[in-house]
Amino acid sequence: MRELLRSNEVVFLSWIQALLTSEGIEPVMFDTHTSVLEGSTWAIPRRVMVHDEDYRRARQLVTDSGDGDSLSPE
Repeated sequence: MRELLRSNEVVFLSWIQALLTSEGIEPVMFDTHTSVLEGSTWAIPRRVMVHDEDYRRARQLVTDSGDGDSLSPE
């Protein structure tokens, strides 16, 4: 698995998850529970992970959607 992006914005994460799922890519959210436990500090962003074989396509989908600046560095 590879990290696609990190964010604390719940609506954005939900949208990314829906975008990827609609294209047949299964995103996996890491750090969801830890992020919630930290409460309002926003110290621990949630990570969107994808399988290695879906990574390039997922990056392209996010870039094409106009949110390429939110991607994690390669």
